[in-house]
Amino acid sequence: MFSHHLTTLAFGHPSLIRRGTKGVVDYMPRINNLKIYKERRRELRNSATPQEIILWSKISNFQLGFKFRRQHSIGNYIVDFYCPEAKLVIEIDGSEHLKQADYDNERTEYLLSTGCKVLRFWNNEINKNLEEVIMKIEEELEKSSQPPRLADSAPLLIEEGN
Repeated sequence: MFSHHLTTLAFGHPSLIRRGTKGVVDYMPRINNLKIYKERRRELRNSATPQEIILWSKISNFQLGFKFRRQHSIGNYIVDFYCPEAKLVIEIDGSEHLKQADYDNERTEYLLSTGCKVLRFWNNEINKNLEEVIMKIEEELEKSSQPPRLADSAPLLIEEGN
């Protein structure tokens, strides 16, 4: 069995992560919050849209029971919000996204390929129906916190001894 404990390398390429497995060391590329995007992430946090500020006020500080990050990079993309525990990406789209559907689809495909789930909301959904947006986020978080169900498994019967 592979260990799920990941540690950052003290040597070599900074975007590699070392995973130890009983004497075996695997290397896999680091894809989250790469240093090359640090300044851009900071700029985006400092120039948040009104809708990003509104949503952040509802999901920050574990208000939904999960930690969220703002302007988190995954691969070459910077997402609006990311919950690492649930691997949930939340994107808030304005009218500019109508002109870049191909780019958004490519981006979503990549994020899905990393095992993330992606929720997208329009600015007007945040403005006019924030409660429903929060409900959808909570539903997705609830799904991620439930243990996976084994299909076609019977309950375990335990007989008490005499």
